[in-house]
Amino acid sequence: MGHGGNVIDELVTDHREVEEIFGRIEALPSGHQDRKMYADRVTMELVRHSVAEEAYLYPAVREHVPGGDALADKEIDDHARAEQIMKDLEGCGAGDPDFDRLTGMLMSEIRSHVADEEGNLFPRLREACSPQALDQLGDKVRQAKKTAPTRPHPASPDKPPMNKMLAPGAGLVDRLRDAMTGRGKQG
Repeated sequence: MGHGGNVIDELVTDHREVEEIFGRIEALPSGHQDRKMYADRVTMELVRHSVAEEAYLYPAVREHVPGGDALADKEIDDHARAEQIMKDLEGCGAGDPDFDRLTGMLMSEIRSHVADEEGNLFPRLREACSPQALDQLGDKVRQAKKTAPTRPHPASPDKPPMNKMLAPGAGLVDRLRDAMTGRGKQG
């Protein structure tokens, strides 16, 4: 899928890519080794996506959308739950007894989060912001994803300015670890 356009288009594209990976996990039998590779890949995508949302989308929601503080806080809480599940999943192999339970929890959490963002938050943001502001946010989100971490860091700050300062360093370390181990690559 192509990336580009305004922040909503960018994030919806991410949502569709994540759902496609979930479908690949669900299509494989329990214990199949590729389920771990897909779980790693979806974790990488979700962490990058979440970091970018926390750095740019949610501050914009707080600033522009009526009741935006409560909306952003709820979405950040969703991220925290998903990030903890991803951290727990990180240590599991495909044959681990907890693997299926954790992937099921992650899929449920993310699908609920996506439905809430696309059905509630995105329409309210589109109404509150100019097309130019949404385009600029899209550019910022794409840039943030390039340097974002690829592994869950539940103890990391999730609000500016600390998240913007620390994420690129964690992202660099994560990408080096991924390259050295082949994490997220099809075998």
